[in-house]
Amino acid sequence: MSLLSARGLTRHFGGLRAVDGVDFDLAPGEIHALIGPNGAGKTTFVGLLCGRVPVQVGAIRLDGRDITRLPAHRRVRAGIAYTFQITSVFARLTVFDNVALAVQARGEADLGGAVMAGLARVGLDPLAGQPAGTLSYGHQRLLELAMGLALAPRVLILDEPTQGLAAVEIQGFKALVRGLAPATAVLLIEHNMDVVMDLAHRVTVLEAGRVLATGTPAAIRADRAVQAAYLGG
Repeated sequence: MSLLSARGLTRHFGGLRAVDGVDFDLAPGEIHALIGPNGAGKTTFVGLLCGRVPVQVGAIRLDGRDITRLPAHRRVRAGIAYTFQITSVFARLTVFDNVALAVQARGEADLGGAVMAGLARVGLDPLAGQPAGTLSYGHQRLLELAMGLALAPRVLILDEPTQGLAAVEIQGFKALVRGLAPATAVLLIEHNMDVVMDLAHRVTVLEAGRVLATGTPAAIRADRAVQAAYLGG
C-alpha cells in the first residue's frame, strides 16, 4: 500500500530529460532514501512531488488522491512537508518565531508550548530567542527540520538534511527520524551513505532521470549497476 506514489513522472527542460518516466512508491511510516550522482534528477523529482515544478507527463497520488495539478501550498495542507537543499529560514525572525509560523498553520491552541516542544525535539530550545540568521549552518538545517515537523506532516521530504551537521547532531537526527513512524513517512535525499544505509528501509537510485534500482540498502549496496554508476564499487 502506497501513501505517496508517482507513475510515469516526467519533466524535460528542452533536450534535458531531468525526470524521465519515473515510478515511485512511499509506504506509510517508511523511510525511503533517494540517491544518485549529481545531475541524476533528484531535486527536480522532489520538486515535482512538492508542486514546485509542474508535471509534464505522469501522475502523483497522496493516499489515493490525485494531486498532480495541486499547487504547492495545497500539498502542504494535504500533508506534504519539504525542507530545502539550501537553507530557507527567516533570518531576521527568532528561532521561536520561525517555528511559530509553521505551528500557526495547523491552528495549534497552545502555540508557545508546541513551539518549544518542537525546538526541543531537535535540540534548539536553548536558542529560541536568537535570530535565525545568526545560527550556524548546521543549526539552521535543524531549524528547518523543526519547522517541517511543526506542520505534523504525513510525508516529510528531507533534502540533504545532514549537510553541515556535526557527528553528534547526525546521531540525534537519525534517532529523531526513526521515531517519526508510523505517523510520518520520510523521503530522504542524502549523499551521506552511512546515514542512508543506517536509516532507510528502501533505497531508490536515480541515474539520468530514470530509476536505476530500488531495493533494501543491502540489495542496493550489492547491485553492480549501482556500484558502477554511483557507489564506486
